[in-house]
Amino acid sequence: MDRTAMAELIAWQAHPRRKPLIMRGARQVGKTWLLQEFGKNHYSRVVYLNLEASAVARAIFEGDPDPARIVDQLALLDHGGAIDPTNTLIVIDEIQEAPRALTALKYFCENAPEYHIACAGSLLGVGMHEGTSFPVGKVDFLDLHPLSFAEFVTALGRGPLAHAIGGRDFALIAPFHHELIDLLRWYYVIGGMPTAVVTWIDTHDAISVRTVQQQLLDAYQRDFSKHAPAAEVPRLNAVFHGIAPQLAKENRKFIYGQIRDGARAKDLELALLWLSDAGLVHQVSRVTTPRVPLAAYADQRAFKLFLLDVGLLGALSELDATSLIEGNALFTEFKGSLTEQHVLQQLMTLSIPTPHYWSNDGGTAEMDFVVQIDGTPVPIEVKAETNLRAKSLKVYRDKFSPAVAVRTSLAPYEQQDGLINLPLYAVHTLPDVVRQAAGLGIS
Repeated sequence: MDRTAMAELIAWQAHPRRKPLIMRGARQVGKTWLLQEFGKNHYSRVVYLNLEASAVARAIFEGDPDPARIVDQLALLDHGGAIDPTNTLIVIDEIQEAPRALTALKYFCENAPEYHIACAGSLLGVGMHEGTSFPVGKVDFLDLHPLSFAEFVTALGRGPLAHAIGGRDFALIAPFHHELIDLLRWYYVIGGMPTAVVTWIDTHDAISVRTVQQQLLDAYQRDFSKHAPAAEVPRLNAVFHGIAPQLAKENRKFIYGQIRDGARAKDLELALLWLSDAGLVHQVSRVTTPRVPLAAYADQRAFKLFLLDVGLLGALSELDATSLIEGNALFTEFKGSLTEQHVLQQLMTLSIPTPHYWSNDGGTAEMDFVVQIDGTPVPIEVKAETNLRAKSLKVYRDKFSPAVAVRTSLAPYEQQDGLINLPLYAVHTLPDVVRQAAGLGIS
């Protein structure tokens, strides 16, 4: 399974000021597999330890954080002799299970930077260990998300088509427009969780895929009980299950009172923070004025809440997978929530600041997303079908006169007068498409 994050790992390996790496992301997005695959293909040796599964491995980090001692004990654990730092990748999985392992990364950065150390694990619960010193400034981070649509298309054996989309040659891919719409339909149901994608490739059975997705949702909820204080678990479950109904509304702004009667921000803000830190949800805040940096103009009291994966959203909503595939419900009854989730999911894989959304004070116009590209705010109107009427986009353009505006839909690519219609299957090309339209030298 090709993951674009592999290129980032290769760049990390070659960087002259490389620090220990922490790969962040929700459980089951493929962190462990990717690190092991990276080690197998780019190092002579991989020393792998799972701190959840091995008490001996955890004990190695319970002593003083001296890198020399830790490396000697890791060599004994691995049965492979002395560890050569020039050709060995040390993979520490489930690092949250040994908080002092996080502290040790600081000393590897300062005193033994020659070692290649990459860590993975759920960061849900790391903050619960009192006395733990997080190595701020002493580690590199890499965020891993579910498979993007381009990665999904590649996994299904259509890698050249995915590559052509990335090349932004929309005339070349024009004959494949309807095939890409069909692939998008499958992606909305299957999503990008690796186990769900592999299940589909192996079985071509939507019901089996839905079973896997439900198992993933159940596993996340077990994590709540494992890491969170008992009093917080009901709030975590309430917010988690409240995402789908809120996204199904015409106005997708998150309303605390719809999670529980009388609920206020202070009742649920810790649960929201936990879910966000665990990579399970994405919080998209409203901006009152689309100026950069967007974060400086964010109204943290008004936000939308999205799940990490469009397929999991369908499972959480209890949408029937078979009827979605066979009928038109995907782009009708559920079109708004699934389409907006899909777009947000692709935006999160891009190397741009966190997306926001805009609405006017009267609530009569709303821009689904506003993103910051090369210091410029770019509005994005999301349309689930080919109906391109966009009242809110007109209001936004009349008010703020953006150099480039984007409407993403099922319609083919088109650019006219600073307005780009970007197909929903090409959202991941957004930065380069915007730069090209703005005349910034990218063809």
